[in-house]
Amino acid sequence: MYRNTTCGALRASDIGTEVTLSGWVHKVRDKGFVVWVDLRDRYGITQLVFDQDRTPVDLLDKAKELGRETVIQIKGETIERASKNPNIPTGDIEVLVQELQILNESILPPFTIEDETDGGEDIRMKYRYLDIRRNPVKDNLIFRHKVTMEVRKFLSDQGFIEVETPYLIKSTPEGARDFLVPSRMNEGQFYALPQSPQTFKQLLMVGGMDKYFQIVKCFRDEDLRADRQPEFTQIDCEMAFVEQEDILNAFEGLTRHLLKEIHGVDSGDFPRITFDEAMRRYGNDKPDIRFGMEFGELNAVSQHKDFNVFNSAELVVGIAVPGGASYTRKEIDKLIDWVKRPQVGAKGMVYVKCNEDGTYKSSVDKFYDQDDLAKWAETTGAKTGDLICVLSGNTNETRAQLSALRMELAEHLGLRKPDEFAPLWVIDFPLLELDEETGTYHAMHHPFTSPKPGQLELLETQPGEVKANAYDLVLNGNEIGGGSIRIHDKEIQATMFKHLGFTPEEAKAQFGFLMDAFQYGAPPHGGIAFGLDRLVAILGGQETIRDFIAFPKNNSGRDVMIDAPADIDDAQLKELHLKLDL
Repeated sequence: MYRNTTCGALRASDIGTEVTLSGWVHKVRDKGFVVWVDLRDRYGITQLVFDQDRTPVDLLDKAKELGRETVIQIKGETIERASKNPNIPTGDIEVLVQELQILNESILPPFTIEDETDGGEDIRMKYRYLDIRRNPVKDNLIFRHKVTMEVRKFLSDQGFIEVETPYLIKSTPEGARDFLVPSRMNEGQFYALPQSPQTFKQLLMVGGMDKYFQIVKCFRDEDLRADRQPEFTQIDCEMAFVEQEDILNAFEGLTRHLLKEIHGVDSGDFPRITFDEAMRRYGNDKPDIRFGMEFGELNAVSQHKDFNVFNSAELVVGIAVPGGASYTRKEIDKLIDWVKRPQVGAKGMVYVKCNEDGTYKSSVDKFYDQDDLAKWAETTGAKTGDLICVLSGNTNETRAQLSALRMELAEHLGLRKPDEFAPLWVIDFPLLELDEETGTYHAMHHPFTSPKPGQLELLETQPGEVKANAYDLVLNGNEIGGGSIRIHDKEIQATMFKHLGFTPEEAKAQFGFLMDAFQYGAPPHGGIAFGLDRLVAILGGQETIRDFIAFPKNNSGRDVMIDAPADIDDAQLKELHLKLDL
């Protein structure tokens, strides 16, 4: 055998035992008459010792020649370590080596395999298999495994059945571009990789599998960010004979289970707010509620003076920054420059300092007196020592700008603590969103989302006012899951397609299989999908999902390790009936 224990297992109680270990040479320390080698595997590090008094000369010389990351096997005796290392679990022992075999030599790695490495992100992604040997990456992958196993355990205990759905499917509009796969056997036709298993899980409900889940790869050909990848993993779930409350209770239970098992955190009932309330109080539909700084709408107390910037604005809104009255003018100017960046888009910012003596000092003292500013403080919840930041303009744009500022300030003030978890449900989303460029509506979630009970009739007269029977689960300012109660009636689904601009022929061509299935006794059903990559990252105290994916793509959607995507040769193109005209 290559090993009878691992490099992280030996303790003082094992002193005197004969062991066989295999792993990678992590470090060599050569003192001439004695050589210490740190041997590493997935489980930890064990110190090996070779010395001239107890080790054959040829073995000592061989140890001196070992290079980093060389794979070796050793046999030896576990002995007490003379100079103990309290920083590692195996720090009380070392192994006196009697046999050494080199299993595979390594060339010099392009970066050091250490927790704090000298390798930049690009080089580490190119040599990701080496990066995985480092504890931070290895531990993230083990953490992901632990979360995934807890998900499977919880859902299985709740009676859910894991069912695999196809990867080669039909292209359907779900909001992002599909990745397409040409069919060799069906000339000129294409499969699509699924953006989600949405229609298949609905068909499983028609098939009577009333509690389904799947941990599944999904694919979206869209622009990338730190929390997006072209391929990602969902915890995909669906239930039959349920209403919204059943779904929320079931998956609130899953989230509480994960917080308890992973972090020992006991959570009470998750707060619930409507989409409209989230936008009014926080400026976005995935608010971070670990801290305050809620929006205060100031129209009523700011549009009565000769300050035309506010008088002409659709919305005047502010937040109170804790302790911000101590900011210097230079620091405030930095905030103003920050909101004026193209990525944020504000034209400027008004500020008010709430001084310790109870007075107010603002950038608009020319227009507003102390009584006015006191009302601003009351509306935003500002206290003595705080700074009020105020933006104005179009409602939707201004809310988005102030939301960005709120998050930036919270980060700067250390209010977004990674070891605190604040989940909440956002409910009652609009069913439809208006595309301002085309003047047409599209589904805010997807075309299969049901309107709230009693609102179907509004589709004809006030489509923008219809609320969806939909919900998002938000954790620490990130959407980690979203779902809805689905339409299960063929006629209602046809009506929905009509309002989304589908002709009857287009609806049948795209979704005829689903419409047909609804004729055979489709039960009421609904579900939710969690983004596993994002969920794991947040539970791991981070927000960048790449750190928790074994082989991620870069910001351009490329795998720099295997150099993909790549060209294919003319013979393959011909076989797939494709011709590239570049």
